Amino acid sequence: MKPCEHEAAHHLAAQLAAENMPGEEEIARVSAVFKSISEPSRLKILFALRQGEMCVYHIVEAVGGTQSGVSHQLRILRDNRVIKARRDGQNVVYSLADEHVLAVLELACSHLNCKI
Repeated sequence: MKPCEHEAAHHLAAQLAAENMPGEEEIARVSAVFKSISEPSRLKILFALRQGEMCVYHIVEAVGGTQSGVSHQLRILRDNRVIKARRDGQNVVYSLADEHVLAVLELACSHLNCKI
């Protein structure tokens, strides 16, 4: 294997990367969040919730599927703190957990149109 032509710069970059690497627990948590939002039906739910909070009935109307299927996906998103829920009388309404989730969705959409 031929030695790297930029040995010093790449060595320094590797050292900085290692020093600034999150711990294993944080890496696992970030991975779990990305895994939870990468499934297509859950991603559809997130795009629906960009419009504002909704109950399960209206989420099903927006994304299709069954109430039990959507409820299952909502639980996974909630467990990973991607969405939040609150009680409104007899209904539970769901919304994006915070502005960071919205930013990730918008950034992903922007990336699709990026010409590299």
